[in-house]
Amino acid sequence: MTQPVSWFVIARGWPVHASDGSQVGRVEEVVGEPQEDIFNGLVVATGFFATRYVPAERVGEISEGRVDLDLTAAEVEAFPKHAPTESR
Repeated sequence: MTQPVSWFVIARGWPVHASDGSQVGRVEEVVGEPQEDIFNGLVVATGFFATRYVPAERVGEISEGRVDLDLTAAEVEAFPKHAPTESR
């Protein structure tokens, strides 16, 4: 079993798993304020052209190369689709 790691090391493409261990997507973007050490959540690619925002409080464990949520796959799918923000 791998050791938990900080949200700072989460990388795009890491698999994201539901509470039952099934993969529900991949990390598309990490949302937070690194200078303040504030982790807000993840944008998770759940399908072809479909992304969902998962708030940090629903992230169960972060280990090297993997993110586990405290949500079921159905709960992840029930989150509204995420609309990307424009680059500044």
